[in-house]
Amino acid sequence: MSTFADLNLHERLVRALTELEITEPTPVQSAAIPEALAGHDLRVIARTGSGKTAAFLLPLLHGLLQHSRPRTDTRALILLPTRELAQQTLKQVEALARYTFIKAELVTGGEDFKVQAANMRRNPEILIGTPGRLIEHLEAGNLMLGDLEVLVLDESDRMLDMGFSEDVMRLAALCPEERQTLLFSATRGGNAMDRVAQNVLREPKFLLLDTVRDLNESIRQQIITVDDVAHKERLVQWLLAHETYDKAVIFTNTREQADRLGGVLRTPSLKVFVLHGEKDQKDRKLAMDRLKDGGVRVLVATDVAARGIHVDGLDLVINFDMPRSGDEYVHRIGRTGRVGGEGTAISLIPAHEWNLMASIQRYLRQNFEFRIVEELKGKFLGPKKLKGNGKAAGSKKKKLKKKTDGKKGGKKPLKKKVSPKKADGPRKSRPDVPDTKGGFATVKKRKNPGSID
Repeated sequence: MSTFADLNLHERLVRALTELEITEPTPVQSAAIPEALAGHDLRVIARTGSGKTAAFLLPLLHGLLQHSRPRTDTRALILLPTRELAQQTLKQVEALARYTFIKAELVTGGEDFKVQAANMRRNPEILIGTPGRLIEHLEAGNLMLGDLEVLVLDESDRMLDMGFSEDVMRLAALCPEERQTLLFSATRGGNAMDRVAQNVLREPKFLLLDTVRDLNESIRQQIITVDDVAHKERLVQWLLAHETYDKAVIFTNTREQADRLGGVLRTPSLKVFVLHGEKDQKDRKLAMDRLKDGGVRVLVATDVAARGIHVDGLDLVINFDMPRSGDEYVHRIGRTGRVGGEGTAISLIPAHEWNLMASIQRYLRQNFEFRIVEELKGKFLGPKKLKGNGKAAGSKKKKLKKKTDGKKGGKKPLKKKVSPKKADGPRKSRPDVPDTKGGFATVKKRKNPGSID
């Protein structure tokens, strides 16, 4: 199928796509849309930036248009892990439904609870929200799911990582059993994801478009070795000054480091925004809006933004701290090189993170490009010796020491206790056996103890 018209979508949706200059479906859209239109439950795994959002929005909107039910409660619920991703999904719904009367509302934390409740009472066809805030509305009696026709779990692997498993299962249990459920993720998600899929899906079609190892070939992946945090900060400043990019995101592992780095990088000529979970909703929204409209070119963020950023022109990702897993690495660098674009991902690697980097490299079955910035060349240039798996090989001295320490700390053979007499000299003979008469020992005579009185 080469065009959206071939997918038999509603003409109003095709018109909106044409106006948006979107004419050819991506592989995930070509695979998922026909199955969703046929009414199947879906479990879809496709890499970040492959067009997953439109893959579930188009069949969802088509179904709502085909079967109009104006006097009902909410007909579709879309669950997402972060506010930013929910906001972007709402904008895509509004863009695709511009020639329809379908209404959607956003239900996330950080916004006025009473205003959200009032909007929900208007019975919008689509609710887009995060699990935590939706549970709050459910307990307040504002969330009605009795008429729900479609449940979408987007970035479901991330929702489980963030601890929303129980909330997701609770919301799904309140939906009608005859609903259609569409589950989308960028990674398989392990056993936890399998359990959720087993509970919420009915005879699903499983579409594996990509694995985490199938990264976008247009993303150039590099590593630069560093000595310490100060060396990292100087390298980031150098990269932002010398790399060719339109917009950049720098990822840290902690909020404290994000705030510190934002202060270090901010200069009169370089505007930098910081985004993490402790930021107020207004500040988070402002950061995203300024990044999108070009008012700010650099964003320092924790992983809260790894699943919530879709910005055109974002072509540089820097891992100030190495992510803790291969899946998180995929989601971070997936912010660049989206839908055919090109980008660069640079990871700064100190000695204590070399083995972590090697594990991620091995997990993805890819070799990262080693790069040296001559102007800021550090002392650490990688381990002297490497194992076959790319990790640092310990020295022979350390191995011998460990081996010796192991022997010392092991179980020692039991030794027979030696009495002091034994140690002092030769063993003495036993004392003489007492004389016996007829088998009875000789009775010793005792002295008269005196009168009892």
